[in-house]
Amino acid sequence: MNREKQKHTPIVTALQAVHAQRIVPFDVPGHKHGRGNPELTRLLGEQCMRLDVNSMKPLDNLCHPVSVIREAEELAAEAFNAAAAFFMVNGTTSAVQAMILSACKKDEKIILPRNVHRSVINALVLCGAEPVYVNPQIEKKLGISLGMSLDSVKSAMTSHPEAKAILVNNPTYYGICSNLPAIVDQAHQRGMLVLVDEAHGTHLSFADDLLVAAMAAGDDLAAVSMHKSGGSLTQSSLLLCGPQVNARYVRQIINLTQTTSGSYLLMASLDLSRKVLALNGREIFRKVSEMAAYAREEINQIGDYYAYGRELVNRDTIFDFDTTKLAVNTLAMGLAGIEVYSLLRDEYDIQIEFGDIGNILAYLSMGDRIQDLERLVSALSEIRRRYKKDGADMLSYEYINPRVHMTPQQAFYAEKTAVPLDQSVNRICSEFVMSYPPGIPILAPGEQITADIVAYISYSKEKGCSLTGTEDPAVSTINVIEELPHGIMV
Repeated sequence: MNREKQKHTPIVTALQAVHAQRIVPFDVPGHKHGRGNPELTRLLGEQCMRLDVNSMKPLDNLCHPVSVIREAEELAAEAFNAAAAFFMVNGTTSAVQAMILSACKKDEKIILPRNVHRSVINALVLCGAEPVYVNPQIEKKLGISLGMSLDSVKSAMTSHPEAKAILVNNPTYYGICSNLPAIVDQAHQRGMLVLVDEAHGTHLSFADDLLVAAMAAGDDLAAVSMHKSGGSLTQSSLLLCGPQVNARYVRQIINLTQTTSGSYLLMASLDLSRKVLALNGREIFRKVSEMAAYAREEINQIGDYYAYGRELVNRDTIFDFDTTKLAVNTLAMGLAGIEVYSLLRDEYDIQIEFGDIGNILAYLSMGDRIQDLERLVSALSEIRRRYKKDGADMLSYEYINPRVHMTPQQAFYAEKTAVPLDQSVNRICSEFVMSYPPGIPILAPGEQITADIVAYISYSKEKGCSLTGTEDPAVSTINVIEELPHGIMV
């Protein structure tokens, strides 16, 4: 990587030049550098509003970049060791969808773990590809799903040699990783593409002592959430391509769904954040790992909490662990993770990333400080003292193996009817049910609703999880297939 080149920020430089020209705007956006919406300008600041501009000759065009955006994307590709990189302003969701739409067409198969983000299955709804699930094992003490065992991956590839691609999480929200290099090797031997959801692994390309990043492992496409651990603005992301992928075709796929009005605020944040990571990322994430290690040690001394780390690694379903992740199991304290999440927010003014049935996640990155971690540790200690209770009736599992009867596209577009949740057992779901975050579906279109799933949804509602994906905001009813197509049995 050329450090001198990485100091350049083409989009930011071009924006600053346009700003200095004080151009009279007879184009969009209609706020006209903030003059037309003074309240919004007071809220966001004049500088922000003046930089919120539309595509123009000196600023290039995100859909077909030929100058400054193209140069910024080339710098990002170099920084992430990729053959090509694309700036994404519709979030990592659009990057994930572009990966799958680039790799798979209708009725083609893709191998993937079931504990994927909803954006993956949304992409299957759009393109009509058929998922072949490698169901992850469960760490029963923690109630979290693990990575894909290499033997399970090989078995799926052998059973479905016609599959076009395999998708891997690197890492999961909880920091769990599969054996990505070995999966890449097995897939490429069979002519399959490897797609990596690296939404929670932006930092991996800039940390020598952490996990193997997707591009370093030789994968073909990777979706990277720069806004999560990379420091850019919310909704900004990257899609990375390996050398065997036709990047021009990928650009065409991206343009099917990504906005034609790309935000220069988001693109400038990607440009600057890439520079910061390329020049200082290794030092930044070394400190993040040290802070996470400190916090894990302090939390584990409180009692009843379990902040887990690399001691879980078994070189199979937990091939490795991302040590920047601060995930904490709360079940021994008699509280669901979502209950601890709510107490931290409501009683202590601490906003963590999420709480699920058994865990909380505090997302650490470049902007965190040791004094903030000390405040978190202190609050968790006080919550244990004030709110600990008997945990005999706590649910412990986070993942239920699905019974898939139809593709997501078939089920989503089928004739459907709404039934009460408690009367839905054995029906085929035609919509999503998930806690958000982390956005991993409890149910996806085409899956059979079981008594265990209904119990899990009801328990999640009772504990205060934010359930999304259903037409019914209260999740009291659920959409199911009205009539199964001929030949499909339940």
